[in-house]
Parts: sequence; C-alpha cells; structure tokens
Amino acid sequence: MLGAVMIEHPYGVWSLAPPVVAIGLAIATRQIVLSLVAGVFAGALLMAGGNLAVAVSETWETHLWTTLIDPGKLRVFSFTLLMGALVGVVTRSGGMRGLIGLVTPWARNRRRGQLATYGLGLLVFFDDYANTILIGNTMRPITDRLRISREKLAYLVDSTAAPIAGVALISTWIAVELDYIASGLASVPELASVSPFELFIATLPYRFYVWGALLFVPLTAIFGREYGPMLAAERRAAGVGGAGGEVASGVGAEDAGGDDPAGRTSAWYHAVIPIGVTLGLVVYFLVRTGADALRASGVDPWGGERSGLAALREVIGAADSTVALQYGALVGLLVAAGMAVSARILRWSDAVDAAMQGARWVMPAIAILWTASALSRMTTDEGLEGREGVDAAAYRFRDHRLYTADYLARVLAGGADSLIEPGLVVDGEGEPGSSFGGGSGPGYSARWLPTIVFVISAAVAFSTGTSWGTMGILIPMAFPLARALLMRDGMIVSESEPLLLASVGGVLAGAIFGDHCSPISDTTVLSSQSSGCDHLGHVWTQMPYALSVGGVSILLGTIPVGFGVPLVVLLPLQVAAIFVLVRVVGRPVGGA
Repeated sequence: MLGAVMIEHPYGVWSLAPPVVAIGLAIATRQIVLSLVAGVFAGALLMAGGNLAVAVSETWETHLWTTLIDPGKLRVFSFTLLMGALVGVVTRSGGMRGLIGLVTPWARNRRRGQLATYGLGLLVFFDDYANTILIGNTMRPITDRLRISREKLAYLVDSTAAPIAGVALISTWIAVELDYIASGLASVPELASVSPFELFIATLPYRFYVWGALLFVPLTAIFGREYGPMLAAERRAAGVGGAGGEVASGVGAEDAGGDDPAGRTSAWYHAVIPIGVTLGLVVYFLVRTGADALRASGVDPWGGERSGLAALREVIGAADSTVALQYGALVGLLVAAGMAVSARILRWSDAVDAAMQGARWVMPAIAILWTASALSRMTTDEGLEGREGVDAAAYRFRDHRLYTADYLARVLAGGADSLIEPGLVVDGEGEPGSSFGGGSGPGYSARWLPTIVFVISAAVAFSTGTSWGTMGILIPMAFPLARALLMRDGMIVSESEPLLLASVGGVLAGAIFGDHCSPISDTTVLSSQSSGCDHLGHVWTQMPYALSVGGVSILLGTIPVGFGVPLVVLLPLQVAAIFVLVRVVGRPVGGA
C-alpha cells in the first residue's frame, strides 16, 4: 500500500513575490534590469527571514554571481556578443546594405517583408536562440526600410522561435521534451511499453497554442491588420494618421555596426556568406557534440537498426547547443572580417572597431538576460549542484530556491500548500484515487484536465520565465494525475486516449504560451534585443496576440477536446476563429 508524502510548502504564496515585484516595477518604471535585481533581492530577503545583510550577500553571491559564471549562460552571453560583433562588421562593410538590395526586389512592401521574416524563421527550426538572434539582426534593416515597427519584428521573431523549435523533429528541444515524457511514462504502468517519441508525435496535433501562433503571424501580414498596442506601433512606423512615420524605438543595425557615413554598399554575399557559415557550423557542431555525447555514454550514434532520421534526431537531441552557437558565431565573425579585409573594403582596425561597437550594442541585452535568468533560477527547485527532481517534497534547497512553480502547480491543481511525490496518486487501499497534492484532491472531471494543465503550465512559465523548467516540473506530474482521473471516471488509460494526449500537449503548449507573455523569459529578451526593440514595448504589443491565441486554444481546443469533440472538427474551427480575429477584430494599418 502506497501513502501520500505531504509537506507544507516553505514559502506558500510568498514564493510568487519576486516575479511579481520584478514585473510590477518593470511596468511602473520601465527600468527592466533594476526591476529584475529588485525581484532577486526580494526573494533573497524572503529566504533570509528578513535579515537585510544576509539578503544583500545572497543576492550577489548565490543568485547573480552563480548565474553569471554558469558555463551554459556564459556561452549564451558569448554567442550574443559574437553575433552583435558579426552584425557590426557586416553592417560596416556594407554587406547588410547589399543584402537589403538582394531582398528588396521581392520584399518590396510591408506584407512581403513580414512574410519573408516569417519564412526565414521557419527555416531556422533547429534552435530558438539561433532563430531569434539571426533572424532579428538580419531582417531589422529591411523591416526598418519598409517601415515595419520594431515591435512587429520582435513579435515575428519571437513567434517563430520556440514554437517551431518545440515541434521540430530535429532540434535542440526534442531531447529535453522526450526526457520529460519518458519520466512521465515511467509513472504509469499501463504505458510502460510506449516509446517517448511515439507519444511525442501523438501529442503534436494537441499543441493548439503552438499551431495557432504559427498561423496568426502570417495572417496579420497577409491582411495588413493589427489590433491593440501593435496597431498603434505599426501605424506609427508606417506614418499613418499623423504619426510622423517614426521608426519604433530601438537601436538599428547602423547603430550596432557604426554604418559608414557615406552609406557604403558592398555585394550581398558579404552578409549572406558569414550568416550562412554561422548557420552551417551551428548544425555541424550540433551533430558533432551530439555524436560525441552519445559515444561517451556507450552508444554508437550511427549504429543499430535506427533509420537515418531517427539517428540524426537522437544525435541533435544529445548535442550541446550552447557550444554549437558559440563557435558557429565565432567562425562567422572571422569570415565576415576576413572577407571585408581581403576585398579591401575595411582595414583590420576598422573591422575590429566595428566588431567592438556591435558587441557593445548588445551589452544591455546581456544584462537583462543575466538578471532575468537569476530570477528565473531562484523560482525553481534546482540547487547549486543540480536539480532536486522527484525528491522536491523534501525542499532541500529552500535556503536559496523558492519552489514557485511547485506551489503554483499544486495550488492550481487543487492541492493547497502541500506537495506529494509524483506517482503517489492513490487512496488508502492502494487503488487509484483522486488525491493529489494533499487534502481531498481535485474534484473536477478528467474532461477538464487538458484545460487545467494548460492554464497551470502557462501560469508557471509566465511567473518563472522558463518553458523548459515548466515542462520539467509539470510533465512528470501530468501523467499520474491523468491516470488517476481517467480511472476514477471509468476511462481506459492508453497512449491513444485523447484526454491524456491533450493533457501532455497542453503542458508543452502552455509552457510556450506563458513564456511568450513573460517579460523575464530569455527568448522574449533576446527577441527584443535582436530586433532593436524596447523590451517592454515588445512585451506589451505581443501579449494581446498571445492571449488571443491562448483563448482560442482553450475555447476551441482544450475544453471541447475534453468532452469528446474530435480534432477534425476542432482544428478547422480554430483556423476560422483566428481568421476572424485578424480579419474582423483587426484594423487596417494603412501605408504602402
């Protein structure tokens, strides 16, 4: 007989204080870095029991410093600096102007400029960071010329980064998602023989928010209609309604690279080749590091009976994406500088100066990314030496972690302030029961589970700024909860059960939804940075669109699927609803 292991959450509702403080101050002051540091300090003060001196020390030593020196974060910072430097050299050499000249014949109006950005975003499907930095920096001069607002560019970039990487069969996301799904499957005896990849594929149609976001973006471009703050930003950029035709606030590529006052233009390949080299080497290093990692674990990366695609997918999934991004950008920068110098467009001193200026331009974004990451890590269950995992109920890291996501997940799932080990969803007789998180457990039907986990996942991702962390916390819990509720309601637990698939898909899609809305998300920060857009301006303009697609995902997705409405009915209805939102609710921007 199994019994629930319950323990009171160490901070309860106060675990929400740091993200609330950071988000509230950012909105009030528009000083995002100071607001994030204030959020970190608020959490440190809470965990220090109000001791001011300890809180000050912990803010720097335990949270900010450890985040700064984390090897993975250092590589992300390095990649961002190198990409800024690359853009600086390409711009100073005139290659960016040449690229504009190449794309301009097709992207000659606002509609085509947005569709070109969207199409490039879909092509860089293998990593959300690479997608965000490369597409934003490459397309910014073109969208500026077409009078597309920086806010709209940031939205285009952000909405083709995590969504496409999260569903791609070959990406830096898939290994993480498969690992989380495998953990969940292990807690459900009926699904012990199911392949994690098989379930991954089965959940794809149920990730309603992801597909809705990927559809919403091109429709706004095709119809030239916007609403909410985005409409005002687009009209300002287009010079409609007396707005003066101002480009949205932000730093342009000219600022990043110190554009030649004479307006130097060189051949398009001075931009395309360095960027293409960067992309190609990122893919190469993904394969190289993934294969090395598999060999180190005793697995032949290309052996066995696996198909070529399956082997490649496993290799990419095991790759170190930060290493790939860093060295891809470094070689791309060297190629850009070497081409400019060998063509006698720039001297080495000019190339170095342009690289330094481009790197300096991205420093504010790195500060935001650093402080946002520190705040995000503070809210997790990951200790300084590693993640706590299934032993989270012990709260071993309570002196420097707030377990915010655990609190939100349990409270929103109906479990008050207590935790239960994943898998212990049973009653006193050892039979499947309805207890979850302590107390009497949720009294809702299994039919509501897809909606509930989608909302929980979105709330956790918004509060913590991490989609991967949200998935890691909720996926292992979603499986045993779904099993208990399905059995309680007399349903069969199987890998083809729509309620189970919609619940798992709801977590994966909800994490991206909440991440899109969160001002402390790293991809949100990088999207605004690479697009030269004011960060909070990006958050405010993107949020109504994300909420709209999220609403459609619930009303025409998670709720009806829970009551047996088939996908063949729901998916066309969602397409129609998004079409109506853009065509009817949206208003014409105007302009060329």
